[in-house]
Amino acid sequence: MRPVKRIFNAITIRVGIVGTSLWADSMYAPALAQHPLAEVVAVCGRDLERTRTFATRWNIPNAYTDYQEMIGAGGLDAIIIATSNDSHYPITMAALDACLHVLCEKPLALNFTQAQAMADKATSLGLKNMVPFTYRYMPTNRYLKQLIDDDYIGQPYHLNMRYYADYGREAKYQWVFDSDVAGAGVIADLGAHWFHLSRWFFGEIVGLSCILTDLVKRPNAPDGRDYPRADDTAMVTVRFESGAFGALMLSTVAWEGTKFGQTQHMEFHGSNGTLYSSVDWDTLQEVRGISAGQRGGAQPLPIPDAPWGDARRDTVHNTYRDIFRQQNHMAREFITAIADDKPVYPDFAEGARVQQLIDAAVSSAKAGGCWVTV
Repeated sequence: MRPVKRIFNAITIRVGIVGTSLWADSMYAPALAQHPLAEVVAVCGRDLERTRTFATRWNIPNAYTDYQEMIGAGGLDAIIIATSNDSHYPITMAALDACLHVLCEKPLALNFTQAQAMADKATSLGLKNMVPFTYRYMPTNRYLKQLIDDDYIGQPYHLNMRYYADYGREAKYQWVFDSDVAGAGVIADLGAHWFHLSRWFFGEIVGLSCILTDLVKRPNAPDGRDYPRADDTAMVTVRFESGAFGALMLSTVAWEGTKFGQTQHMEFHGSNGTLYSSVDWDTLQEVRGISAGQRGGAQPLPIPDAPWGDARRDTVHNTYRDIFRQQNHMAREFITAIADDKPVYPDFAEGARVQQLIDAAVSSAKAGGCWVTV
């Protein structure tokens, strides 16, 4: 395993960030800046001026426009990849060739073949690898997981999970709807989260059927290039190993009228009762429940202190920021795992399994929504 740099008997994990997007700027850079063991020493982006601005803002000494040059320069222990989906595989493989620990954004790759190769290589080299499925860390979902594991609903019967967003309503080019760049559309972008979470809650998925549509007709790319349009709406039926089933509804064209243009709603039904959760990405972060035999509708189940930690509770975005910038989750958990030489999860194996489900959903949709065993 690649040794980490040691200074005055303390461990410093030297990190390079590939990507200068809003996500890298708002989550990865501040999270690492506040981690006592992390030192971001390089950043890479396509536009040199933008990358230099990013580097100056976060006191990063080296700015690059070529990830191979950044990796080849040495002086790194780990790399964070926050780029478009088509670049995940080549950047990851180059980083692993240099014996770097890798955190890569979801979806892990363009397809399962790539994702599995990434997972296999990272494992064979003994390098830390992570795919940060962010929503597993949010208080509502952590509390739901606790309640389900504590038998609140009993034997799981079925679930219904909806993720509605509006970023796909405008008829303009976005790379997330370009299959050449993204691999797939909403089924990869939002579906990756829902495949991961549904399995976390109810166990492994063994079969699915899917319908994908591209409801908004989008223009060619800014350079005039035609491209295969990816889905902006998806409906997936899944069967779990336990025999339970579920419905996953994903949309980027749903107008909910909320402050940040997205909502998340979940329902979990079982032999002992029912759980609901609602997050409006403004101020609502709610879990409700009702036990079998009761009447009068589900009642609020206050989320205990543990899932929150010290995160603010006034708005969803403040909760989100505090969990990922200050608590030991996602990038910060990745750094700690490297320093302590401990496993980190979700890892590339989980990312590859999610990618396999994405591929199965696309295959099902191409075949008219036929059932696919996975």
